[in-house]
Amino acid sequence: MLQYFVRRIVTLFFTLVIASLVIFVSLEIIPGDPASYMLGINAQEDTLQALRQELGLDKPKLERYLEWVKGMLIGDFGVSYTYRAPVIEMVSDRLWVSLPLAVYALILSTLISLPVGIYAAANRGKISDLSVMGVTQIGIAVPNFWFAMLLVYLFAIILRWFSAGGFSGWEAGLFLGLKSLTLPAISLALPQASILARVMRSSLIDTLNEDFIKTARAKGLTQNQALIKHGIRNALIPVLTIIGLQFSFLMAGAIIIENVFFLPGLGRLIFQSIAQRDIIVVESVIMLLVFSVVIVTFLVDVAYVIVDPRLRSSIL
Repeated sequence: MLQYFVRRIVTLFFTLVIASLVIFVSLEIIPGDPASYMLGINAQEDTLQALRQELGLDKPKLERYLEWVKGMLIGDFGVSYTYRAPVIEMVSDRLWVSLPLAVYALILSTLISLPVGIYAAANRGKISDLSVMGVTQIGIAVPNFWFAMLLVYLFAIILRWFSAGGFSGWEAGLFLGLKSLTLPAISLALPQASILARVMRSSLIDTLNEDFIKTARAKGLTQNQALIKHGIRNALIPVLTIIGLQFSFLMAGAIIIENVFFLPGLGRLIFQSIAQRDIIVVESVIMLLVFSVVIVTFLVDVAYVIVDPRLRSSIL
């Protein structure tokens, strides 16, 4: 078991190294000079050169990459070119919006999808199953930003139950903070719930055809009893994978939703930084998101070993 964890940690380390190289090189070859953007098109060349030197943009690319990586290892992500504020402070302020939003959406997605998937699997082939799968297909097909605008129109403009956008801040209270994130979380959760429900249904149906389920049925258990006692646990392996990937997507892929609802999160920060050519912010935020994806994937692998005894025996 220890060797397994060591191998996974080594893989995690090399993944982060390769990701940092790809991110740095990709952003370096993108057209656009941060100094020119900050000073405008009429700036003199000597003024541009002085600003590049102040920002460290005149250094060799390898030196800048090594300084960036070294800074991240000690928690120093550099200083924003545009706002002249430490990147780590900007990220920390916005993380308190993006992280709760992702967790909120993931909880909603899981609470909706697992019962729906189990219900569909228990009634497979029936009208109720076909109806549920039809609804989930619609949920997958509808873009979440379009669904977000429908929610704003219904619940913010017509019913006036929620605000159309913005974030009240956690200092205003937990209830108001969660209320501000409810519509964005629903917008993110429903498409993901549709995917997870279909995965849960397919996994359960495959599990119900296994020999141990047939043995349980032969011992007198009904199909629903066998499903609840033996099927769900064994069907969770692919579901855990999707949940892990969904959390990563909800953290990294909420740029459009955060802009629709004017939320001051990481997604909106990336959007603004790209528009302002604030490369150091974009690099650091993307690297943090990659780190979160890799960590979640690692935790999912660990969950595999915990949930499935067969994997533990194969590792040992």
